[in-house]
Amino acid sequence: MADRQRDTIIDRLQQHRRTRPAAPAYYTKLGAAWVPTSWEEYVNQVRTAARALMTLGVGPGDVVCMLGFNRPEWATGQLAAMMIGGVGAGIYATNSPPEVQYILNHSAAPVVILENEGQWAKINAIRANLPHLRAAVLMRGTKIDDPLAMTWETFLGLANDTSEAALDARIAAIEMEQLASLIYTSGTTGPPKAVMLSHKNLSSTAHHGQQLFDLTPNDVLLSYLPMSHIAEQMFSIHNGASVGYPVYYAESLTRMPDNLREVQPTIFFGVPGVWERFRNRVAERLGEAHGARKRIADWAQGVSREVVALRNQGQEPAGALAARYRLAERLVFGKVKPLLGFSRVRVAVSGAAAIDKSILEFFSGLDVIIYEVYGQSEGCGPTTFNRRGATRFGTTGQAWPGSEVKLGPDGEVLMRGPNVFMGYYKDKAASRETLVDGWLHSGDLGRFDEDGFLTIVGRKKDIIITSGGKNIAPRNIEAALKNVELVGDAVLVGEGRKYLCALLTLDPEKAERFAEANGISGAELHTHPRIIEAIQADIDENVNPQFARVEQIRKFTLLPRPFSIEGGEMTPTLKLKRKAICDMHVSDIEAMYVGE
Repeated sequence: MADRQRDTIIDRLQQHRRTRPAAPAYYTKLGAAWVPTSWEEYVNQVRTAARALMTLGVGPGDVVCMLGFNRPEWATGQLAAMMIGGVGAGIYATNSPPEVQYILNHSAAPVVILENEGQWAKINAIRANLPHLRAAVLMRGTKIDDPLAMTWETFLGLANDTSEAALDARIAAIEMEQLASLIYTSGTTGPPKAVMLSHKNLSSTAHHGQQLFDLTPNDVLLSYLPMSHIAEQMFSIHNGASVGYPVYYAESLTRMPDNLREVQPTIFFGVPGVWERFRNRVAERLGEAHGARKRIADWAQGVSREVVALRNQGQEPAGALAARYRLAERLVFGKVKPLLGFSRVRVAVSGAAAIDKSILEFFSGLDVIIYEVYGQSEGCGPTTFNRRGATRFGTTGQAWPGSEVKLGPDGEVLMRGPNVFMGYYKDKAASRETLVDGWLHSGDLGRFDEDGFLTIVGRKKDIIITSGGKNIAPRNIEAALKNVELVGDAVLVGEGRKYLCALLTLDPEKAERFAEANGISGAELHTHPRIIEAIQADIDENVNPQFARVEQIRKFTLLPRPFSIEGGEMTPTLKLKRKAICDMHVSDIEAMYVGE
């Protein structure tokens, strides 16, 4: 018999079938229509998949992997694995065959659930090196004629050989401290580590998220970021199952902006790159306004920033300001926000990497408050979070509810609480290094203000020590470089050197417009003197004056193409692989230090 105090994601999921069976659990796009699936049907799908996994011989503690873009089958596979006492593990859709092979072998997964032919091709290419894999289950709409592969319908049909009672016995045996999910880190410095999250980790984090933002079944989410990442998994699967709000599955990343406008969600999670693209698009449209339209837009943005500043401190506008705000909403925000898909958004979140404060301030002028979160997979997502009535732009907010956050002697961010992971799967040495006396050692350096708002200043391992012995955290300097008009990404170098230099990439859209205005061909963008001079002038005027002399950029090299996942410079979550980038550009770096 299950513990009466037990409250797992699986318990919450099944509760919705009992209390609100006809309410929509998720939506998928079919032609021009968004088609709902009820909670009763969704839970039945998960239970059927769970029984099918049992028929395939998946036992307690065994891992089931998901490989593909966000689909109901992805969530179903994750929950079905958890339901039978097994473990769900995502593989990024962008992972290469060798990366897929590593995860499948490391996890010893007997079953992988695949999205389509493209993902099957990866499995097929490495199948001789997958000794544990017994079945490749294809999501709806894909059929492969191969003994290893089975359609979704064939897979679900296997459930007939396992009884509902046998499944219920597995569910009853689940314990809160039991392993439920593996999150494979994006591997910025080597092979990914597998973060072990328990049922307690997931249910606690979802519970506190629900309380923090007053989430209800009336909320709506658009799912589009990789579900292999803890943030999207929490929002799409575990929070969805806990709260009962419907999840809309985006058709694809390219269709996401259109889907966003169609769905108009109340909850939206974006990485900084997504928010930056939205900002650029809106800024360009606002820049086209002239005369009275421009004056009204500027006025409305000023009003909104005043209102947001109050709301971030837990206050509401009153009197004349409230009247101006209502007018600004009618004239500007009510027209601009639906065009983005934000007419109903009330919980807008940025995470997974640092976001530039100017982006947060820009959206505050459009009546959209973006709450920045800081954390890592090892903390089930959040360590600190800005929130309604307690938000400070440029910080990552206050400690996550139910947890303690403090700084170590060297400024490292440490956290303890029910969301702190169990350790790394099959890696006791790394677990001992990261988990010390129950405290998660993040590897990040931070500082608190007087009210407990945390600011991240850099990664311990990224600290650059110059030949003069100065310790320099690259984070803020790189952020300033990314604000240079034509720059896309920036990587600081200077370890053991007399001065700092930078590897820069161009922002493709801005560089193209600059080139067009100045008669520069695409082939010479990264070498043209006009572009190099413009960047140098911007660095001299706007970047270097912000920093001490030892932190200033002496030279830079403009690389011929943007960093990318495919090029090996970025992780699937769009974090820069600093070491890989430096290794690829040794000659470029050395050239900046000739005659040093």
